[in-house]
Amino acid sequence: MSLGKAILITFLCMGCFQFNNGNAQAPSIQLARLKYSGGGDWYSSKTALKNLAKFCNSKIKTNLRDDEVIVEVGSEQIYNFPFVFMTGHGNIIFNESESLNLRNYLKSGGFLHICDNYGMDIFIRREMKKVFPELEFKQVPFSHPIYHQNYQFNNGLPKVHEHDGKPAVGYGLFFEGRLICFYDYECDLGNGWEDAELYNDAPEIREKALQMGANLIQFAFTLQ
Repeated sequence: MSLGKAILITFLCMGCFQFNNGNAQAPSIQLARLKYSGGGDWYSSKTALKNLAKFCNSKIKTNLRDDEVIVEVGSEQIYNFPFVFMTGHGNIIFNESESLNLRNYLKSGGFLHICDNYGMDIFIRREMKKVFPELEFKQVPFSHPIYHQNYQFNNGLPKVHEHDGKPAVGYGLFFEGRLICFYDYECDLGNGWEDAELYNDAPEIREKALQMGANLIQFAFTLQ
């Protein structure tokens, strides 16, 4: 991976929280959605990133555009975005060049948030093994900084939607000690960011989901 790409990611992260004399710069940084092959619905949770960006700008004073950008796994465009969101219900396929590109992106300072919208678990575990054969998903301890940014989640992820009676779990891939990928399972965090009328979730549940999302953004954009 070129030094230029790593520097670009660092520059963008710094700009997310850029203010001058209390006045925000014009928003220029976007959150990205990962487009992948295999037939899974990578495009689901369509209003999630828009609402998360608005919440972060309001509550933790970020400087994000509220329109998402779509990036393909194998595209060099991915290096323009420090935070990439991935979701869906079904099959996922990364080819060899896509796996290498995603690996280099994450090694260079990028951050991937995977949200299992119910049904992608077996596929994402298989495909991420192509990206990092040497790594295993591990449960992120409740003491990890990702749960203790602007908002405190002492017991880990909030539970947004119920499926199989299982608790919400946050898994992670750690490369050289750094959390590079956060995977929410049995949680539906992204659904909690969507327009309120889509699921009619209790306001406190939606608020907790957005707060946890803000923690993800704060963690990813401050390169912790």
